[in-house]
Amino acid sequence: MSLTLDTYRLLGRSGLRVSPLALGAATFGTEWGWGAERDDARKLFDLYVERGGNFIDTASTYTNGSSERLLGEFTRDNRESLVLATKFSTLSRPGDPNSGGNHRKTMFASVETSLRRLNTDYIDLLYLHVWDFTTPVEEILRAMDDLVRQGKVLYVGICNVPAWQVSRMQAIADLRGWSPLVALQIEYNLIERSAERDLIPMARETGLGVVPFSPLAGGVLTGKYSRDDLTATKAADDGTRRAFNIANGGLTERGLALADVVKEVAGELGRTPGQVGLAWALRQPGVTAPIIGARTPEQLQDNLGALDVEFGASHLARLDEAGAIALGFPHDFLASARGRMVTSGDLKIEPRR
Repeated sequence: MSLTLDTYRLLGRSGLRVSPLALGAATFGTEWGWGAERDDARKLFDLYVERGGNFIDTASTYTNGSSERLLGEFTRDNRESLVLATKFSTLSRPGDPNSGGNHRKTMFASVETSLRRLNTDYIDLLYLHVWDFTTPVEEILRAMDDLVRQGKVLYVGICNVPAWQVSRMQAIADLRGWSPLVALQIEYNLIERSAERDLIPMARETGLGVVPFSPLAGGVLTGKYSRDDLTATKAADDGTRRAFNIANGGLTERGLALADVVKEVAGELGRTPGQVGLAWALRQPGVTAPIIGARTPEQLQDNLGALDVEFGASHLARLDEAGAIALGFPHDFLASARGRMVTSGDLKIEPRR
């Protein structure tokens, strides 16, 4: 079934309505060596909003703050119609131990900075960006709840955290009457599917909408890279997206093999590989809105074509099989014939609908 950006979805257990594809603003600004200059960033923003998009994702340290500043300029006339998501916890001043982390001091300081840059009185969705392994969960949750009660933040979410910690936090928030987490941002694509073990099932069970970043695996699934890129002599730290993907382990033989399957399916459907990769993520159980990381208006236009992709059963089966991972223990055991036999024997029991 064809979708549109104004076919809105509810975000997790909240009543907030968001577009099925989010616009990622990490490409707004060129401070990281790649990205969009102001004029192109404005074109990306306008194209997304004109098509009915309302869900925009940034973070306090994206492109050294330029991402938020540009969004503050672009949203001046339509702020109330948009859902702006930003994040805190990444280090903003190297050498200052309290300019990063998950604690109350950095959370409040980061939110105040984001409010100024975004030129707004409130943030629709505030994510904890990266787990720091040191801050007590009660401190995080209470500080988040305080920001919600003050009206500076409307909803809270979390990224890059083990599933057991997220479920624990959600239980504590519920028991104490604090603001619940409504969104989980994770890396999820045909190449990186380990979230299917625990993170996505946990999110579905506890009421978090899944918002995947890097749904095209840093561009690998678009077919832009070849096996020559694995052995190229160009400097690995030259500031390009290719270097970024190599450094983060995203450009591998397995990833390129998966990209080949995506290209085959795209050819059969008369679509681009990027559209097929995005459409796969868009239609996975529990997923609310993959984040588009386009750098040019042409890339964004192509990405939005994912909304129109309609898979046949054989196409989905081929993609799922190519990217399948072992779920490991206890998941594989529980799904096995032996696991089912010891709990229900040969009884026929329908799952909960």
